[in-house]
Amino acid sequence: MATFATTPRFKADFKKLTREQEARFRRVVTGEFAPDVQKGEFRPGLRVKGVQGAPGVYEMTWGRDGRATWEYGDERFPGTPHVIWRRVGTHAIFNPGPP
Repeated sequence: MATFATTPRFKADFKKLTREQEARFRRVVTGEFAPDVQKGEFRPGLRVKGVQGAPGVYEMTWGRDGRATWEYGDERFPGTPHVIWRRVGTHAIFNPGPP
């Protein structure tokens, strides 16, 4: 199964999620995203795509207005994808602003 790490910005964003948002994000990551990243093929409902103007950074949808950005990191174990979570929240995470 894939390995994961988080950035300080992601941790700050995560603290701002409601309990419901946090639970939904965790369910989607565990039940859909993690198995898909391991396969290297994402189901359409996750809407995984590259972030414009940020090469190597991807976004995914985990709720109606739930978004998260991530990038691949160096594998910790051969053949096991490593994901670094960058941001999480609503679509507002794409708006520039203070960290």
